[in-house]
Amino acid sequence: MPVVRPSDAVVHEMHGARFVSYAAPSTGSEELCAWRGEIPAGTRAPAHTVSREEIFHLLAGELLITLDGTTHRVTAGDTVIINPGATLAVENPATDTAVSWVTASRGLEATLADGTRVVPPWAN
Repeated sequence: MPVVRPSDAVVHEMHGARFVSYAAPSTGSEELCAWRGEIPAGTRAPAHTVSREEIFHLLAGELLITLDGTTHRVTAGDTVIINPGATLAVENPATDTAVSWVTASRGLEATLADGTRVVPPWAN
């Protein structure tokens, strides 16, 4: 289906954040996945290493993104390029929910620090 309406998006919640999946194999995308992330104030997602490149664009709010051990303050309008094999952690130290738009190729997986592999349903 070439047009995905908000009512067609699939919502997932993980690590205190909300992921709203628009482009995925389930909605007709063959190569890419795209989702909106909603990261509430005070949320600290665990560090994880990604298997595929992610393009993370912050639409609203402010986040601390630690990428391979270096922390960056990211504000609305900033884009973070996360290469395969990079380790990142996301934290919202602000008082408002941050909203992001993320794109990755399908098949994205994340590995937590304890070795647990996560296959995000919104990216597969």
